[in-house]
Amino acid sequence: MRKKTFTAAAALMAVAALTLTACGGDNSSSSSAKPSAVADVSGGQAPGAPTVLDPPFAKPDLTLTDTHGKPYNLRAETKNKPTLIYFGYTHCPDICPLTMSNLGIARKALPKAEQDKLQVVFITTDPERDTPAELAEWLPAAGDPSFIGLTGKFTTIQAAAKTLGIGIDPPKKEKDGTIVSTHGAEVIAFSPKTNGGYLLYGDETTSDDYAKAFPKIIKGEQP
Repeated sequence: MRKKTFTAAAALMAVAALTLTACGGDNSSSSSAKPSAVADVSGGQAPGAPTVLDPPFAKPDLTLTDTHGKPYNLRAETKNKPTLIYFGYTHCPDICPLTMSNLGIARKALPKAEQDKLQVVFITTDPERDTPAELAEWLPAAGDPSFIGLTGKFTTIQAAAKTLGIGIDPPKKEKDGTIVSTHGAEVIAFSPKTNGGYLLYGDETTSDDYAKAFPKIIKGEQP
């Protein structure tokens, strides 16, 4: 698995290091870039604990296509709802399905009323292959039938991710024919109170970690 590091410049000289993962790749190359997002960060010291973003990230203002082939305005559809956003792709052999599985297991551990409140949004980093039909088939098996899958133009998705400090490289074909999508592996939680992205979880976060955090995230509190 190839790892790349993108750093988000942070206020008052604090720096949040965001790791990019090329799912299915090797360890032969690396690159770096600087997303435009700026935030002071705290927390995240223990494995699975979130990084607290202060100020919170603004929710991306974009409209993509959902699994029904209909326009989905992210801000409007998730307004005042506890929302988790993850960028990944369906052909990923490791990190993406594991992250979706962890989120799905944790969601199922919630009481039914709280399950219905939580929004999980999966935005593809490989839109050429991840059609609405592909997302509709993959998401229920990888995570949960309630998860929302979105696709659209790569440049639009890449720009939206950048506002959250998450870097995405265009999908690239390797010498063996494998297509690799290199992307940030973080999950960002958005508060139902402020609609700001205030918590960032890394790919080491387990289903138990999410299960413990979800009740507070649903209330817009810090776990």
